[in-house]
Amino acid sequence: MIPRSSWPHVFERADQALIAALNAHGLDVDFESIHREFMGRLNEYYTRRDLDLYERTYTSVLHSLLVDKGYTDVPEQVIRSALDAMYSVTQSNWVLKNDAISTLKILEAEGYRLGILSNAGDNKDVFQLVESFNIDIFFDFILTSAACSYRKPHPRIFGVALAHWKISPQDAAMVGDDLDADISGANGVGIFSILITNGTLKAGGNSHHIQPDATISTLSELPGLLNNL
Repeated sequence: MIPRSSWPHVFERADQALIAALNAHGLDVDFESIHREFMGRLNEYYTRRDLDLYERTYTSVLHSLLVDKGYTDVPEQVIRSALDAMYSVTQSNWVLKNDAISTLKILEAEGYRLGILSNAGDNKDVFQLVESFNIDIFFDFILTSAACSYRKPHPRIFGVALAHWKISPQDAAMVGDDLDADISGANGVGIFSILITNGTLKAGGNSHHIQPDATISTLSELPGLLNNL
C-alpha cells in the first residue's frame, strides 16, 4: 500500500475526528491542546518502540493522555470508538499498488502460502485496511506487532509467523520495503530477504550495512524471483 497524499494534513484531520468522538461521549477535550499533546506522546512512543522493539499500542498512548487530563475512568469502548474515528480518516489515505492484486493471484495460483507481518500500533486498523481492499482472502494470517507485542526486526514476531506454518526459516521468504525492520529482521533469523524499492524504500541512518538477499523494483517481479530460487 502507498499513501495518496502527504501525511501531516491527514493526521490533523484524523485527530479532529478522534477528538470529536471523545466530545460526543461527554469528554470536554480541546482540539488544540489534545492534538499537540497526542502528537508529542506519539513521537515519544515511536522513539521508544524503535529502541526496544516493544509495541505499546495507540490505545495505551491515548489512555495515558486522558488519565493525565483527569479522565481516569474512560470506558475502553469510548477509547476504541475514538480510535476508530481517527483510523477512518487515515485508512482513506491508503491505496494499493497497481500490481498488488495481480501478483497475489499469481502467487496463490502457484501454491505459495502468504502471511502479513505488520509493525502497527493498532491491530484492528490493519485488519480493517486489508479487508477494505479485499485482499484478506490471499493470506493465511495477519500478524501485527500490536497483537504479539514485538516489532520487526525482533526475532519473536518472525518466530510466531514461522510457527503458524510449522516451517523452518530456510523455507520462507520475507518481502518488505524497510531495511531496518523487514530485511534486517529476516536476515537475523535466516529467512530469505527480498527488498522492494519502488519508491517506498524505508531506511534508518545506520542501514547502509544491511543487505537483502534479493532486490525487486515492483511486486510483479516477485513470482519470477521466487520460482528461480
